[in-house]
Amino acid sequence: MTAALLLAAQDVRITPGPGHPLGGYLARHGVATGTHDDLEASLIWLSTEDDPGVLWVALDALAVDAGLTRTLADAVAAAVGIDPDRVLVCASHTHSGPEGWTGPLHPGLPGQRDAGLVGRMAEKVTGAALRLRACRGRVRARWHAGSTEAVGSNRYRPDGPHDTSFGVLELSRDDGSPAALLFDYASHPTVLGPDNLSWSADWPGATRRELATLVGQPVAVFLQGAAGDASSRFVRRGRDHAEVRTLGGHLATSIARTLAAASASAESGPIRLSRSALHLPYREVPSIEDSLDLREAAEGQWQHELARHGEDHPAVRIAQTRYEGCAMLAAMAASDRPTGCAEVPVSVVSLGEIVWLHTPFELFASLGLRIRRGSPFPHTRVIGYSDGYLGYLPDAEGHRDGVYESYVTLFGPDAGDVLVEHCLKLLRAHHATRRRP
Repeated sequence: MTAALLLAAQDVRITPGPGHPLGGYLARHGVATGTHDDLEASLIWLSTEDDPGVLWVALDALAVDAGLTRTLADAVAAAVGIDPDRVLVCASHTHSGPEGWTGPLHPGLPGQRDAGLVGRMAEKVTGAALRLRACRGRVRARWHAGSTEAVGSNRYRPDGPHDTSFGVLELSRDDGSPAALLFDYASHPTVLGPDNLSWSADWPGATRRELATLVGQPVAVFLQGAAGDASSRFVRRGRDHAEVRTLGGHLATSIARTLAAASASAESGPIRLSRSALHLPYREVPSIEDSLDLREAAEGQWQHELARHGEDHPAVRIAQTRYEGCAMLAAMAASDRPTGCAEVPVSVVSLGEIVWLHTPFELFASLGLRIRRGSPFPHTRVIGYSDGYLGYLPDAEGHRDGVYESYVTLFGPDAGDVLVEHCLKLLRAHHATRRRP
């Protein structure tokens, strides 16, 4: 007999006050002057009566490093009464959230953790977790998949690799009313540029707000996909909050239309979790002299493109980010940088024929697509920015082309292939054992 699926879901505002640095852009100057739209934490706990299942904590945040992940996982697990290993902590990667929740995320990127900000945010998330057991109830799950090219694309060339798909787990009460949505898409939430000094969830927040209008106020939980080389660079028509609403509305409308279609598949419990750790060697960094030469050449190319095109042209942004990557590489060469191997957490969550694979990377789209194609599950979603943060993981082509991410990555050109093989091995093992009692 199939186990009944139980759901508990909550949203909570986690927006700090003004006066704190925002994270995500080297070119940003100043601190937050106020709030445009609230940052939120969304909690969704799926379980059965005899299995504690999985609890996602999804934050409107630039990233969740290992320390923040452990803080939130321990607090939420204690509040709900489950093991911390059952909690997955994920970031949307908005570049209009606080730097202080994580502090420095890269040897070449300045930043400072703010213990007060972390404590106040963790207290709000814990409060939401304490309310979960009281709202736990039976739901029916339906899976939907769709696609849109209106929100993001490859950020180096419009015809480059990009996963245009989205996945949506629709959770409804017995009376058919909407209870929660768990949806994912892959694109940087960077419509708002470095001149923005207001807290904002960028387009994921706009998508959630529009879904509330279109679908009927469900708790809408967003998971960011393999967005390492995906952004709105070639699809946006501006960098203001009106454009944020436009792109968020595009995705929300696409999701709502998909929910209304009759092609959904029903899924039932139990929900299963597998965790694994991959030990991935850190890269060798060029000498400080070579790194400075790269930075000088990249700066010259940036200034050339700027004189040719003016501000915010895609060619200028590409050249500017390449320069910033070379500057971060030079900072790495001149500083204490990680050596040996990184311990990379990889987690697999499945519900019937759906699987979500989580890594702490900003994965390039081609790597995520390879994982999806090689997965034994019919519906595979590749999620980044989860349970820690280990930066960009470019593919071999990105390393050959010398893109920004190839300079700032902590790992070598073969690391992407190693991760893909590890993920596929884990997916195959999880698939083979998912129906055991």
